[in-house]
Amino acid sequence: MDVQSFLREENEAIARLSERVAHAVWMVNTTGEKKWQEAEVEAERDYRRHFADRKRFERIAELREKVPEGSLERRQLDRLYQEALENQVPEELLDEMVRLSSELSNIFNTFRGTVDGRKVTENEVRNVLATSTDSEEREKVWRASKQIGRELEKGLIRLVKLRNEAARRLGFEDHHQMMFQLSELDRDEVFSLFGRLKTLTDEPFRRIKGEIDAELGEKFGLEPQELRPWHYSDPFFQEAPPVPGLDMDVHYRGKNIEKLTADTYSALGLEIRDMLAKSDLYEREGKNQHAFCLDMNRRGDVRVLCNIRDNEYWMSTMLHEFGHAVYDKYADRNLPFILRTPAHIFTTEAVAMFFGRLTRNREWLERFPRVDRAELSRIMPQVEKMLQRQMLIVARWIITFVTFERELYRDPDQDLNRLWWKLVREIQYVNPPEETDEPHWASKIHFTIAPVYYQNYLLGELTASQFDAALRRNGATSLFTEETGRFFLEKVFQPGDRSGWRVLIEEATGEGLNPEHFVNQFVR
Repeated sequence: MDVQSFLREENEAIARLSERVAHAVWMVNTTGEKKWQEAEVEAERDYRRHFADRKRFERIAELREKVPEGSLERRQLDRLYQEALENQVPEELLDEMVRLSSELSNIFNTFRGTVDGRKVTENEVRNVLATSTDSEEREKVWRASKQIGRELEKGLIRLVKLRNEAARRLGFEDHHQMMFQLSELDRDEVFSLFGRLKTLTDEPFRRIKGEIDAELGEKFGLEPQELRPWHYSDPFFQEAPPVPGLDMDVHYRGKNIEKLTADTYSALGLEIRDMLAKSDLYEREGKNQHAFCLDMNRRGDVRVLCNIRDNEYWMSTMLHEFGHAVYDKYADRNLPFILRTPAHIFTTEAVAMFFGRLTRNREWLERFPRVDRAELSRIMPQVEKMLQRQMLIVARWIITFVTFERELYRDPDQDLNRLWWKLVREIQYVNPPEETDEPHWASKIHFTIAPVYYQNYLLGELTASQFDAALRRNGATSLFTEETGRFFLEKVFQPGDRSGWRVLIEEATGEGLNPEHFVNQFVR
């Protein structure tokens, strides 16, 4: 079989298998029903078995050596090789990883922590941490948000060990190193980049963290050193507490969050109402409490899961998730199925982050939720301060997470509970609770369902700032024009994965990935 015939068959087979997986993932996350959990396991197993086929893997490797680098055929074969290599392990090991991952994921979908015997949702936890001035109440809901960690700890560590076993059979030192290599990231380069960013932000972060602690100390009647994790505005200190006197939620109460999202993208010439119609946007029992975007078939059926309330958090989340959605929708349909995806996970995160930040943008606030100009003049210094705080806090949080995850895979038998709080204290400057011998870290869903993914969020933040700088350097006086839409359509969305992330960023912005744009935007 020649290369064209082989690739045609592979694209058709992978399209069928991927659609089955997507359908099952959507159904299990929107219903929490066991039958869909089982369907997801079966679909994921069949998908992996396709790539696990040894003869297919050998054929991919053989053809890959015959096709010239830089060609569309070679790009497809590279992607096939990466996915097939990951699955060249015994079938029973693959099946066990799929089963256990699905089982743990479904616990996340259906588990609700309890406070004084009453179940609480994640939205309720967020609301208490955002609004309550009662330290005892805050501590209770914070601890409730961590209860799932104990439910998951043993299974998650077992899953980490299975992932490592599979990676080592393939010649990698562990799953973490394997995933970096197969996702076309140089691990040393990425961690060096993050180390540089940490150094550049050490002093400004120390300053803003001191300001936040002084504000919270006054709010709760505590000395800064007495503050604990539950005094911050989310369970992991990945969100900036509101600047005193600034209530951004007031600008969204009673507003139609869906319409604001659609209007934003329409201003850029990007249509999302078709995707809104197929999405699942409001909370209910049994449904996943988080948010994500899912491309069902790479032919335009793109859906978003959210749990909307009329506040800034969910406004920003909707803008973020539909950033992923427009990327998926507007990829060039003429590309082969295998390449009809973002150039990298972090490039779609970059687009989502670019749009998610708009809730702190003056022009957007005036144009879409129609905040009064006089009110904007009054609040914008605080809003800009809040955005700077948020970006610095996000960067430190992600560095904490990825540093821990690297260690988790290096040695899953070490004292992970102690390590977690050591890193939180050293990088985020957050004082641990009195008792640290609890798997609080395991309550973060990404360790289970998105292993070795989190670095893409920070790479995405850096790239979002680089996109912003490129638009402004090219003379954009407003972000909300069809010209901005064309920038994303032509330079980011339509190329898909034909050339990889390095080429895409350089061609879109005129340079390679450069953290200075993030620093210039939010630190200097």
